[in-house]
Amino acid sequence: MAAVGRVGSFGSSTPGLASTYTGGPLANELTSGNGGAAAGDDEDGQNLWSCILSEVSTRSRSKLPAGKNVLLLGEDGAGKTSLIRKIQGIEEYKKGRGLEYLYLNVHDEDREDQTRCNVWILDGDPYHKGLLKFSLDAISLKDTLIMLVVDMSKPWTALDSLQKWASVVREHIDKLKIPPEEMKEMEQKLIRDFQEYVEPGEEFPASPQRRNTQEDKDDSVVLPLGADTLTQNLGIPVLVVCTKCDAISVLEKEHDYRDEHFDFIQTHIRKFCLQYGAALIYTSVKENKNIDLVYKYIVQKLYGFPYKIPAVVVEKDAVFIPAGWDNDKKIGILYENFQTLKAEDNFEDIITKPPVRKFVHEKEIVAEDDQVFLMKLQSLLAKQPPTAAGRPVDASPRVPGGSPRTPNRSVSSNVASVSPIPAGSKKIDPNMKAGATSEGVLANFFNSLLSKKTGSPGGPGVGGGSPGGGAGGGSSGLPPSAKKSGQKPVLSDVHAELDRIARKPVTVSPTTPTSPTEGEAS
Repeated sequence: MAAVGRVGSFGSSTPGLASTYTGGPLANELTSGNGGAAAGDDEDGQNLWSCILSEVSTRSRSKLPAGKNVLLLGEDGAGKTSLIRKIQGIEEYKKGRGLEYLYLNVHDEDREDQTRCNVWILDGDPYHKGLLKFSLDAISLKDTLIMLVVDMSKPWTALDSLQKWASVVREHIDKLKIPPEEMKEMEQKLIRDFQEYVEPGEEFPASPQRRNTQEDKDDSVVLPLGADTLTQNLGIPVLVVCTKCDAISVLEKEHDYRDEHFDFIQTHIRKFCLQYGAALIYTSVKENKNIDLVYKYIVQKLYGFPYKIPAVVVEKDAVFIPAGWDNDKKIGILYENFQTLKAEDNFEDIITKPPVRKFVHEKEIVAEDDQVFLMKLQSLLAKQPPTAAGRPVDASPRVPGGSPRTPNRSVSSNVASVSPIPAGSKKIDPNMKAGATSEGVLANFFNSLLSKKTGSPGGPGVGGGSPGGGAGGGSSGLPPSAKKSGQKPVLSDVHAELDRIARKPVTVSPTTPTSPTEGEAS
């Protein structure tokens, strides 16, 4: 009984071991008299503990097979590490280089067993393909699933990427030098699994137990393979995962992709999957779409878990096609949706890389020092000629109010010109009412200028400065320069000329443009 007490204390420190020990065949041995006698001897006690530990390790061993592997291959940036980290439930992670190693926790709820599935991620550069020898050898080949990852945000690279990495796997498997009999057996198993696929349903659930039972009953009842099916048999299961399927809406908006383009892409990927007997899953880590489906398909293929997920081909961004479901006739259904495309069109001719938009990068201009900038301004100002009275000359005419006249001021006609009237030309009617119109204001303005010029400097003009003054004193109205030079004035009296023009009716020639003011005066 003392031995039982020891076991109890051991079990209290390790509850899992105690629960495994309880009810075992060793319990009967310990409760017997021989067990009690042996417990008193130290040597027999050590042997007893060795038996307990051996039984515990045997019973705690997982029933799920160990050593299963998943190998991911694809281009750089396709989202291989992001996909596995999303399945693990890890949000923040660091991407490695060369050959990454991760693992997936596989838990069987029915048997309460748990194991780890090894995950190897090869770098997107084919230079690192030599590292495959550490993840895929002749022993682990039959326990490996190949996952080819395709970036759907760049669909024009999809087909080339699949063919390139599939050839890398084929080349590596050929170097393993597996015995032909063993390789033939692996290929036949893959063909048998493809032919015996049964779509999940309520009446006939597809599970490994059902497949084994059907295989034992009749091995010959299988569907024949199509002409293009499993022509590239690697002997191991293959899964094609298209990542970043949320970019499909972006391709529609920015690059004018239509439904027929995505159907065209899907047909070529499904034809590739038929050649290798592969499954196809569209995923999106950003939208958490079909991530759980990838995990369920992995554990179904590697551990034989029950499989109850039907194929999905309706949603263009959530396609799921298990291995064995597809054939050429089902692919041909997509051809019916083609309007401008044809089934025989080349993939490279239809799905092309869009032109790269050139972004104009403006050169960064570094602001110079303030003092340097001010010195330059000072040197420029020193070179400029000085302006009169410190102000630039304003060439625009000004009205008596002091505001400049805008040259584009709209008036009823072309009479709005403000150029001075030369001597001998037609004068503006002085009898027009001032302030009636803008033309009347101009007439009074220029008449006042003429009246000021006729008088002596600083004094009123001859005849009181009115247009109706007499002709006497006409010589006093001449400019001083005319008096000094002795030139004969053209007009003896400006006021007399204005009176004469005012009394004389104005005759307008047909070719001479007249203003509305002149027309009213006549």
